[in-house]
Amino acid sequence: MEQLVIEAKKRSETGKKAARAIRAEGRIPAVVYDEAGKATSITVDSVQFNKVWRSITSTTLVTLDVEGKKYDAFIRDTEYNIMKDQVLHADFLAVSNKKPVVRSYKIQYSGTAAGVLKGGFMVKHVPEVKIKALPKDLPVRIVIDVSPINIGDIFRVKDMNLGDKVTVLTNGEDSLISVAPAR
Repeated sequence: MEQLVIEAKKRSETGKKAARAIRAEGRIPAVVYDEAGKATSITVDSVQFNKVWRSITSTTLVTLDVEGKKYDAFIRDTEYNIMKDQVLHADFLAVSNKKPVVRSYKIQYSGTAAGVLKGGFMVKHVPEVKIKALPKDLPVRIVIDVSPINIGDIFRVKDMNLGDKVTVLTNGEDSLISVAPAR
């Protein structure tokens, strides 16, 4: 996946009046937090931000270019006006890629289990898993192909293949899905 870049400018004005003026210019007021918790006030172009924001997950790493200084960052939070379909404010979390982070992922499934085609039904057990990895090594999403699972088979957490750079923190014996026979 290509690296997504959001260009930003530092800002000194804060408050409602300044935020309205920034939005009138077609920009979004935002804050970037570093790993120590230090905050820097910035603005980002609303068109560029929305293009990136609408196409990513909460674990997608973006490059935040603040007047030439580049940060690897997650979009941590947004304030969104549903009536105007407009982002009002954004928070970024800059990370160093030297310290692993822990994230929870909802499991997504693809395909139709072989056991379901034979009359069984699929039972989902654990809806999400916790993983630990460097921010640059985090998967965007976890998708499991369930096609080979037959009646009576159990797909466990330890059966997932996420690569050697990712550590799964959820118990490996936990069942993700199984296919039960028809009653």
